[in-house]
Amino acid sequence: MPSKIEEAAPHSLLEDLQALVAGCLLVSLSVFLFREAGLLTGGTVGLAFLIHYVSGWPYGWIFFAINLPFYIFALRALGPAFTFKTFAAVLLLSVCVEFLPRLIHIDHLNPIFAAVMGGQLAGLGLLVLIRHRASLGGLGVLAIYLQNTRGWRAGATQMAADALILCGALWVRAPAEVLLSVLGALTLNLVIAINHRAGRYVGF
Repeated sequence: MPSKIEEAAPHSLLEDLQALVAGCLLVSLSVFLFREAGLLTGGTVGLAFLIHYVSGWPYGWIFFAINLPFYIFALRALGPAFTFKTFAAVLLLSVCVEFLPRLIHIDHLNPIFAAVMGGQLAGLGLLVLIRHRASLGGLGVLAIYLQNTRGWRAGATQMAADALILCGALWVRAPAEVLLSVLGALTLNLVIAINHRAGRYVGF
């Protein structure tokens, strides 16, 4: 009979810091690929893309600004430690996505590759953050808050929000780019669904 899984020790401050940096770097590279290919994804990351494509404003500034109201829901639903880590992750990602184009230049990028690889990188980055009790804020936090206060299923709420964002993309991107964006979003969610399961990982 398998032995009972022992309760995992809390992550240290250094481990949390390393995870925030690693997770944000992975997601920032994902955002870079999506932006270079003219794609987007779901969640607050995708909402920031919509505003970025319409306005031309810097993506990092938009992403940081639209997350500000959601810290109230994070504080109420998930506590101060989660909220602080999430704020730090959002700030770091906002800086990284603006700085990364100075470090990388791509002459050719296949959009299908960008969708799949971007989804993989974003999924892995979010997985790292989730396992260290952090997130990139926004709609995911709101979905958890509504689940705790209204009984709405967080997964269904998040899925509905993602669908609206991707449908809204039809106003600013070509249909082919929207379809590839859906592919990227599905890839991202598949990474999370397969790797973030009860009993597979125990952490704080």
